[in-house]
Amino acid sequence: MAEPAAHRAQVPAGAEVRATAARAVRAVREQGRSLTDFLAELPPFSDDRDRALVQELSFGTLRLLPRLEALRTLLTDKPPRPDIGALILIGLYQLAETRVPSHAAVAATVAAARTLGQPRAAGLVNAVLRRYLRERETLEERAAQEPGVPSLFPLWLEQAVRRAWPTQWRDILAASNARPPMSLRVNTRRVRRSAYADRLAAAGLVARPIAEAPAGLMLDAPVAVVRLPGFADGLVSVQDGGAQLAAELLDAQPGEAVLDACAAPGGKAAHILERSDDRVALTALDSDPQRLALVEQNLRRLGVAAETVVADASVLSGDWAKRHYRRILLDVPCSATGVIRRHPDIKWLRRATDLSQLCRRQAHLLDATWPLLEPGGVLLYTTCSLLPPENEEQIAAFLERHHDAAEQAIGGHWGHPRVHGRQTLPRQQGPDGFFYARLRKVGP
Repeated sequence: MAEPAAHRAQVPAGAEVRATAARAVRAVREQGRSLTDFLAELPPFSDDRDRALVQELSFGTLRLLPRLEALRTLLTDKPPRPDIGALILIGLYQLAETRVPSHAAVAATVAAARTLGQPRAAGLVNAVLRRYLRERETLEERAAQEPGVPSLFPLWLEQAVRRAWPTQWRDILAASNARPPMSLRVNTRRVRRSAYADRLAAAGLVARPIAEAPAGLMLDAPVAVVRLPGFADGLVSVQDGGAQLAAELLDAQPGEAVLDACAAPGGKAAHILERSDDRVALTALDSDPQRLALVEQNLRRLGVAAETVVADASVLSGDWAKRHYRRILLDVPCSATGVIRRHPDIKWLRRATDLSQLCRRQAHLLDATWPLLEPGGVLLYTTCSLLPPENEEQIAAFLERHHDAAEQAIGGHWGHPRVHGRQTLPRQQGPDGFFYARLRKVGP
């Protein structure tokens, strides 16, 4: 039973933040919900710092989940209720990994048990967190021996990465468990990259060029977008350097008809338009109206225009499907194993059995959109996956099915060449993991 309003008024500041973060972790772990979707549905916060702390606690807890769950098991005689179990994880994360003073973290987390409507659990939360502070070194040593704790990955996914990348897997896991860097894409229609770097420096922000991305800059430390000069006016966008390779590899030229078949949230579509000085005829599709609205919002902010259509690219229906395109960008739904550091919930939402269904969906999209490509045109297939069945094996199978398709080699000094296509791997202060393959239609 929830406590009376008069008592809730005495709850220490920060209790609601911890309770919200615990709900977010439980939504992922117990209900299989996307963390991003859960956070997007929260009501507005009166203080932006509270939203930032909810994000820090929920993302951080999910990043280190096996270790924190092992600690919780050592500290409790029996599994607590799901909401209190998630709250204990939030408390342990604060004590182990943040600069929040221990007394403040304990007090606010204990109070959050009452905010969650579990006042009788407050004593348990208090005892667990205080015992961790007393026995921290011993508990951490014992937890480190538990399966899954050294890699912070589910066993099936760790094994899949090891098979795919036998010499790089340790670096991949380390980068995937680290905090992601913040990369920017300068709108070069409006300002040169070097000039925008100077504006950042004048604002007290240090950035360095991303070698493989001509419009890319990487900040030394992440900041809120409101601190980026000219963000609201469309001078810059937040986009990983690896993702920026898509528009470069597609290389759409002014006057060409271009289809972005899975466009949301719109970063790649906007970059295509920026590179061509807004002079390509771009059609952007997405099957989700709300996600397509994000595309439209991004294009407006950047001052570029495209036709946006709510449509499933695998179903050729509507005016967009009656045309032919010189360039097609096919950024397919995938396991997203290359962007885990940005979305740590992926580790706990994905299952080994998901891969075959994703591969079927990718093959269907490839087969459906290929007839829309003009002879001599280019289709760029891309994923944010690290796993060969979604990447080079998918392209090999496509080339077997379509004799009018030829792979166009991708050169460069970035990433790793594969039997088909080219791959970036997540690395510390480097790009996320992306796969690219470029296909040309053979014909008159």
